[in-house]
This record gives sequence, C-alpha cells and structure tokens, in this order.
Amino acid sequence: MSYAIEFTNPNEISPIEIADEQAPGPGEALVKTHRMGICGTDLSCYLGKFPFFDYPRTPGHELGLEVVAVGKGVTNVKVGDKCSLEPYVNDPHSSTSQKGNTNCCPGVQVIGVHGPGGLRKANWTVPARKLHVGNKLSYDELALVETLAIGYHAVHRANPKAGETVIVIGAGPIGLSCLEFLKLMPEVNVIVMDMVQGRLDFCANNLGIENGVQFSMDGSHLKRLEEMTDSKLADVVIDATGSVKSMSNCFEYGGFTSRIVYVGITTENLTFPHAPIFHRREQTLLASRNALPADFDDIIKIIESGDIDTKAWITHRLDIEEVPTEFEKFTDPKLGAIKAVITVNN
Repeated sequence: MSYAIEFTNPNEISPIEIADEQAPGPGEALVKTHRMGICGTDLSCYLGKFPFFDYPRTPGHELGLEVVAVGKGVTNVKVGDKCSLEPYVNDPHSSTSQKGNTNCCPGVQVIGVHGPGGLRKANWTVPARKLHVGNKLSYDELALVETLAIGYHAVHRANPKAGETVIVIGAGPIGLSCLEFLKLMPEVNVIVMDMVQGRLDFCANNLGIENGVQFSMDGSHLKRLEEMTDSKLADVVIDATGSVKSMSNCFEYGGFTSRIVYVGITTENLTFPHAPIFHRREQTLLASRNALPADFDDIIKIIESGDIDTKAWITHRLDIEEVPTEFEKFTDPKLGAIKAVITVNN
C-alpha cells in the first residue's frame, strides 16, 4: 500500500492509504508524481471557498511527473519521460474542442479540482494526451509549467502590440506568469500594480520590471499611472487578482479603445462604470480561462532556451509528509510565499 493526501473537509487534511494503480488502460499513462506546486486554487479548496471542489478529494494539478507505463495506442510519451500535466480534461468531440478551444470545453474537468489529483506517492493514471514531455527540465520546472501557461494564454488573449502599454494587476503567481512573457516583448511598455511593495520589489529584482505602482488608499495610484503614461493610461489591462474590487475598478486604468483581460476569477457578481468609462472609451472585455495544449509545449521550449528562469519563483518547500501540519500556513499572505513546491517522490 502507498498513500495520498486528501482534503477531507474544509480546513481538514488527512493522509489516506491507497494502492498503486497497476496498469494503464488504452490511451492512458501510469505516472509517478515527483513535484506539486501549491496553487491559489488549492488554497481555496482547502478553505472551502472553491465552488467546484467536493470533499473528500486529493488535490494537485501543478505537477512534475514521470511516466512509469503506457497503455495501448499511446505514442506521445514513453516510459521514463519527464512531463508536465495539462490538467484540463476536455471532451474531444464537443464543438468547442473541435474549434480548438480545449481549455473551455463545456464539460471540461480539471484534474485535482473536479476529480482526484496528484498529491500522492502512489502511481496513478492520467490521459496520455494531457502529458507534455520536458526531459531537459527539472521536476520543479515542470511543476511550474501549468502556472506559466495560465499567464501565457492571458497574454495571447490580450495580444499586445509594439508601442502599447500593458498593466498587470496583481503580482502573485498568475500575474508573475503574465509578466514573464511580457518581459520577452521589449517593444511593449509593462507596468505592474500590487498592494504589497515586496511583490513589486520581487518584480524589479527578478524580472527586471521596474515600473511598479503600489495601490494607495487615497487613489493616488491612478495619478501615478497617468504620469507614467502621459495621461493616455494603458492599452491593455490584465487583472490577475480575483478581487471583486480590483476587477470592478480596473477599467479606470485602461485608455480609449483599451482591452481589459480577466485572468483572475471570482464567483461574485461584478459591477463597473459603463457609460462614463467602458462605453465612452469603447473598451473591450475579455476572459482568459486555463490554457491550450500548444501553450504547454511553447513554455517548455522557452524554459529550455533559458529565456525564463523559474528558480526565484520557488520561495518555500515542503515534503508530502509535512502537508497535514504545514499546508495551512500558506493560506496566510503574510508568509510572503511566491510559490511553494511539495516534494512527493524523490
């Protein structure tokens, strides 16, 4: 017998005994989890604040995996391959998937959210088509690919052009992933906004993005943005906060004909100034959900090339045995974690 970690109830974590799965079925791969990144979704599930998570359930969707065996018909991976998991299991026959939008198929199920995830020492099976090989990457790097993919997809949705100004609101992992790819576009002017000065310092010191604006209670951050943009404000605003207040106010930071992208998510209703800002400035509002298969492959190549270095991202580590007692501390923003990674199997 082996074991996994289970969110038994909100704010309750238990190790459970489970058996290794022995043989993958057709189209499946048997995998071993080596690393798991702790995501904001995982924290929300632990706290009982995520609407699609049922208890009990094993979390884990940001994963660095090793292929142990492959089932009949599998040709995209082989035994021993190191992989990142694309955790969005779509219906390939749906009209949405047929159009190439596998990230938002109506019936998409996210491994580790809607179904059992990878926080387990036991071997387990996944759809082989959802594995992306990265044999030159470490398992740490592979576990961060999914987070990076969220930002990569959001930047593609925003489609920034040469000479445009892009504001990223929220310098947490998703915001940072957006910034990682925006910094590879030297022809784009990038500004990051956050409530915490330490996060802005991280962006300056590790990403080279020095145009940082800290939110202020008196609203002076808007004046600062006007000064930085010659009163034109931004061509693109990417909100990565999931905060109702931020997502309602972010329209103010976009100029005329600007594009607003929501990559953060909230379950609450939103209101925003329609006539004086959204309509008058003829803004465009876009959603960005999950990521596409090609995004994962692109990111693996970008990390291999050295254009993105994820080492600075990992500020905290723990072993799977420590999860029942140590996981809760990552729900406290005062900890200052950028990204925590769990060692599941060495």
